[in-house]
Amino acid sequence: MTSGSPRRAGGAQKIPTPTVRRSGGAAMWSDQTADFTLEAIVDKIQQLSIIQQISIDERSRAAPRENEKISAVLALLAPGEHGAEILLTRRSTKLSNHQGEISFPGGRVDSDESIVEAALRETHEEVGVTAQLVTVHAELSPLSTFVSRSYIVPVLATVHEKPELLISSDEVDRALWVPLAELVRADTFSWEWWNFDRVEFSEDRPMFFFHLDDETIWGATARILHELLCIIHGVNHFELPNW
Repeated sequence: MTSGSPRRAGGAQKIPTPTVRRSGGAAMWSDQTADFTLEAIVDKIQQLSIIQQISIDERSRAAPRENEKISAVLALLAPGEHGAEILLTRRSTKLSNHQGEISFPGGRVDSDESIVEAALRETHEEVGVTAQLVTVHAELSPLSTFVSRSYIVPVLATVHEKPELLISSDEVDRALWVPLAELVRADTFSWEWWNFDRVEFSEDRPMFFFHLDDETIWGATARILHELLCIIHGVNHFELPNW
């Protein structure tokens, strides 16, 4: 987000901002163009074998910590009127962690299933999308959360058309399809460097935000979206300025 640009309203999410924080400046893709059609994005994913290498490198560089549980989420893309759209949910306020936050469908990986199997199962349980409708393409870089002690592996997938959603009210308050082109609007995206002054961090951490008209996407979900948008624009998510 450029300095002085009006920002969209965002939502009511409670974001625990630290005392020490600074603006990250313009988006990494600010001087790039992108084709947001689903076909173009799938072609990009298939052409960029580096996606899988990024995932391997990042996983070895940031392996699960002690007592950290592995989770899988599904970043599901579908065609829309204005290009590819991504499925997001707002977590139920009944849940023990990350209540009311915008997220991807997903959850814990059971001992007898793979990352992909877990992502597909959780998506079916939360929003009713069956695995038979989904084409899986790649895994994005894993990341850790410090509240729920989760090690999250995002699975990137597509459907040919938007399926009917059957929301589980015990886990999800709302599901929404958001055009990727909307996420890169100057009044939607912003990012900052945060200093948590905690033992887990030896340096400032980048935090990403997508301010919609009625929701704010941040945390792990925003980081996954940021990586995906960087891939689509042909820039490296890990080469942040001032890192």
